[in-house]
Amino acid sequence: MEMINKKELILEGLCCANCASKIESKINQLDGVKDASINFFNKTLTIEISDLKESENIMVQTRGIIKKIEPHVIVREKEIKSENTIRIDEKNTETEKEEFKFKEEILKLTVGLLFFVAALFWKSNWDIILYFISYLIIGKDVLLKASKNILNGQLFDENFLMTLATLGAFGIREFPEAVSVMLFYEIGELLQDLAVDKSRKSITDLLNIKPDYANLKKDNKIIKVSPYDVNIGDEIVVKAGERVPLDGVVIKGQSLIDTSALTGESVPKNIYEGEEILAGFINTGGVLNIRVTKGFKDSSVSKILDMVENASSKKAKSEQFITKFAKIYTPVVVISALLIAFFPPILLQNQNFNDWIYKALIFLVVSCPCALVISIPLSFFGGIGAASRRGILVKGGNYLEGLNEVNTFVFDKTGTLTKGVFKVTKIKAYNGFDEETLLKCGAYGEIFSNHPIAQSIIKEYKGEIDKELIKNYQELPGLGVKVKVELNDLLIGNSKLMDNEKIIYEKYSGMGTVVYVSVDNIFAGYIVVSDEIKEDAKEAISSLKSSGISKVVMLTGDNKHNAEAVGKELNIDEVYAELLPENKVEILEKIKNKMQNGKVAFVGDGINDAPVLAASDIGFAMGALGSDAAIEAADVVLMADELSKISTAIKLGKNTRKIVIQNIVFSIGIKLLVLLGAVFGIATIWEGVFADVGVALIAVLNSLRIIRMKF
Repeated sequence: MEMINKKELILEGLCCANCASKIESKINQLDGVKDASINFFNKTLTIEISDLKESENIMVQTRGIIKKIEPHVIVREKEIKSENTIRIDEKNTETEKEEFKFKEEILKLTVGLLFFVAALFWKSNWDIILYFISYLIIGKDVLLKASKNILNGQLFDENFLMTLATLGAFGIREFPEAVSVMLFYEIGELLQDLAVDKSRKSITDLLNIKPDYANLKKDNKIIKVSPYDVNIGDEIVVKAGERVPLDGVVIKGQSLIDTSALTGESVPKNIYEGEEILAGFINTGGVLNIRVTKGFKDSSVSKILDMVENASSKKAKSEQFITKFAKIYTPVVVISALLIAFFPPILLQNQNFNDWIYKALIFLVVSCPCALVISIPLSFFGGIGAASRRGILVKGGNYLEGLNEVNTFVFDKTGTLTKGVFKVTKIKAYNGFDEETLLKCGAYGEIFSNHPIAQSIIKEYKGEIDKELIKNYQELPGLGVKVKVELNDLLIGNSKLMDNEKIIYEKYSGMGTVVYVSVDNIFAGYIVVSDEIKEDAKEAISSLKSSGISKVVMLTGDNKHNAEAVGKELNIDEVYAELLPENKVEILEKIKNKMQNGKVAFVGDGINDAPVLAASDIGFAMGALGSDAAIEAADVVLMADELSKISTAIKLGKNTRKIVIQNIVFSIGIKLLVLLGAVFGIATIWEGVFADVGVALIAVLNSLRIIRMKF
């Protein structure tokens, strides 16, 4: 088994999505690195190292790559424990830094604008100096970054391209345009940064389920501590309005709890003593005393947060395409700019060098692919955040995008389409017996059995059972039970038992498992025990089919008769019954092999169906709240036990893809239009700047729409 060392680094000050993509690409090329991924939105670099001996060397090389591409970025290792301990102070410090930076940027642009306006209105030989002072004030940061990048061999980044374009404008004596383009670019960058920060905040607010503190009860005192400092077995107190900080069991009190942060379910739920409660829930009623059963690191909320925050590491095909496209696109446009600047004036007659250099400068301004590099991952990040708000945890952009290709859904039956709880659904008495007597006979006959069907009959009876009245109890394997209760001889079992004992009986042919009862060789009637179909199952299957799913299949270990009855009730296309767990995997593989295109999704309870979840293209775990097995095995985890969430996940996938396509078409389309306009002398550098930062800003804002969409 391959050993993997996982390292996480925080990249403070990372603000260029294109540069983040370059860093990621370079680190992935290092020997011994299995995978490297940057989450641009929480500024985290995750590296999986397969060659453990080279671990230290790889980290040194990684820091070198980051320093070369983004010299101003501060790199520090992510420490889970300390992160929580200093989280509040750290957040405040970070916010203060951002506010100071924003104010500083506004002041810089205002001073630069004043010099620029003075140069426009002061027509003298001094206006050139004023233009240049204005240019230096406004473009100081861009010029410094460009200089550092040139020394590090980084030529094709936005700072270098903007510097080259604006200095070129100075060279052809287009002073107002050179300054105004730099001004517009910096304003655009500032607005773009604000939009990205807003989107990051909007998405992280959706995941704001991490508790700030725990009220630890110690020596009859309540101490406010970090959730990380609470141990298994400790007692904590959760007051009304507080978030539950750790998984545990309620040992005192009862209350209404809001589970919406984890399940997406808006209706509060009652919780009582002895019941399990999970971190992330909000106590809306009385005080609860809880015995902690899991440390914070292993709690449900911690695992969920970790999964969602790291979902961006599993990139969708669209993201991978954009990364590859950006590598080719920028150099091609820069080379085209050089050709445009020099070849037409040399090869064609009566051509002005300045005109063609101006057109080439527009190419340089347009060439940065930031609109695509930021907006596409942001769309998937937003889609994943919007899904988590609805209690749907998608483990990566690849799975969210993959939902668009699913055309076959395979469902497990028990616990997925049905409730997984046996219940008496029908009692039919014959030959003068009443239903109460029939149920009493069944309960007495099944009292010594642990089988779920027997237990459901005993539970339904609700009366006292005097075991002293039971004599000559005899279990008949594969048939049922023979027993004497008081003076009556009872037979309780299946149709084979009735046939063997020559009992004349009425055969039941409906859905469920039937238990026949005979009293003194007279047929008393039958009791039907069923695993009830979930209330929303039929509607969920119908919704899937209306959304374009071509086939729905059901797999079950239940008998063929019951399976076909459920399949008919839910309008399922194919039913496979009496299967062992390994048979389910075989059937799934056969379904996949028969398909010419599209993907197969499997929906199961996530505990017993782990092999099938792993074998499917996309695995859904149903009702997996608190289930470690489900969270590990599935690609999409539905925290609440609601089948309707599957259709919601499909809609989210489709809407996310629509926004991604819109951003790709819009960004590339505008850039191409401006480039063509430049060649034919229609477009100016102003349009070039809009095609860079303006388009990026619009694409980022468009990506945010997924969070606010209603389903």
